[in-house]
Amino acid sequence: MRTDSSPGNLPAREHLPAGNAGTPVLDVVIPVYNEEKDLQPCVMRLLEHLARTFPYAFRITIADNASTDTTPQVAARLESQIPEVRSFRLEQKGRGRALRTVWSASDAPVLAYMDVDLSTDLNALLPLVAPLISGHSDLAIGSRLARSSRVVRGAKREFISRTYNLILRGSLQARFSDAQCGFKAIRRDVAQVLLPLVEDTGWFFDTEMLVLAERAGLRIHEVPVDWVDDPNSTVHIVKTATDDLKGVWRVGRALATGSLPLDRIARPFGDDPREGDLTDVPKGLARQLVGFCVVGALSTLFYLLLYSGFRTFSGSQIANALALLVSAVANTAANRRLTFGVRGKGGAMRHQAQGLVVFGIGLALTSGSLAALNAATSDPAHSTELAVLIAANLAATVLRFLLFRAWVFPDQRDDSPSTVIASHTPSSPTYATAAATSPQPPLPQRPTAPRTPYDTARFRAGEAADRTWGDATMQLQAVRPHDHDNHDDHESRNAR
Repeated sequence: MRTDSSPGNLPAREHLPAGNAGTPVLDVVIPVYNEEKDLQPCVMRLLEHLARTFPYAFRITIADNASTDTTPQVAARLESQIPEVRSFRLEQKGRGRALRTVWSASDAPVLAYMDVDLSTDLNALLPLVAPLISGHSDLAIGSRLARSSRVVRGAKREFISRTYNLILRGSLQARFSDAQCGFKAIRRDVAQVLLPLVEDTGWFFDTEMLVLAERAGLRIHEVPVDWVDDPNSTVHIVKTATDDLKGVWRVGRALATGSLPLDRIARPFGDDPREGDLTDVPKGLARQLVGFCVVGALSTLFYLLLYSGFRTFSGSQIANALALLVSAVANTAANRRLTFGVRGKGGAMRHQAQGLVVFGIGLALTSGSLAALNAATSDPAHSTELAVLIAANLAATVLRFLLFRAWVFPDQRDDSPSTVIASHTPSSPTYATAAATSPQPPLPQRPTAPRTPYDTARFRAGEAADRTWGDATMQLQAVRPHDHDNHDDHESRNAR
């Protein structure tokens, strides 16, 4: 899992400011691989829809994903004939690689993509991007699993899609409903800091991006869509599913170990009451109590199993001390991550040392209880010992929570006022965001003047890194030229 540093924390969301009249607000990317027959009808249908319904300037970008048929020639012809169309040529396969490359090169403040077969009803496009333009949300996805969605597809694909999303909910605690729908959008400022953390270059790219965005606290807007399955899809379902499960394991492991700098992607709230300083109201107390109780119950069970094991070859006091020591280390680590939300390795040793002090207090309570029991009877039953230890551990648990909350993992409050200002100054003058700015003019309208035709831009990953790509309209930034695939991707239209 990549841990590349991001440019910095995101500022508060605002309505996108306008730039030059000819700069597009929306850039819709269509990843294609050997789509010589469907590409032109798709582009023309999308172009007609946007020209008729979308009130701002837009661009359609064809991301040719190492096609081996005449798809590049079709894309070049469309680009030369239609002012709103651009085409990119990549020499390596992978839908995720194509999206990251084109999105990183685009100057539009809102970036979207859709499958070339246009399985999703285009009437959902404006509702998809509107929350991003208004500043309400950071990402937007089409959902085929929403209650109001209308979907036509076979039972096999329906089962696979729902099973996959259930796996995401159970393993990665994902709350979005549909990770695989080829109909998504993201704000450009979010993409700049989020995409460097996304490792996958294939079909799992969407899922990884959404999981990281959700864990970072970004807002994901879901739009119910009408969707009709493409009967000619040639996706290799088994291989794609295997790669996705590998991706779930990789992302889950990175999240569990805290190796991702998700705090750098965090965005402050706007006018949110949670920003106010509330007195005499513990922060997150209910959530922490639930987490602590769950961890405590599991730790107590773990402790009792350890005690029973150690008791077979040692006395009650030694068995109690060993079991409590091992379970205390595990308990501190679990509470650190799950109850109090502390991620990463920073301060882990200090927290464990403080946890051992708390362990000492618990040891004193449980050892004192065992001593009192042995003083009362010379040969207590094992069940009696366990009952006494459970009671003593309950008292130690209450004390442990109070010490954890007030001493080991206290709330970090910053009372100093702060102003968040961020400015994006790459090649585009379109996008600049600040926490406090003057009112913005209306968003630009579609340009009506024709564009001078020019040749189709073709580039490779190495050319992108060397900044030798020559399209003056969209300056390509270096996008991790070391990306490569170790296996053949079986790409086709209609991912799921």
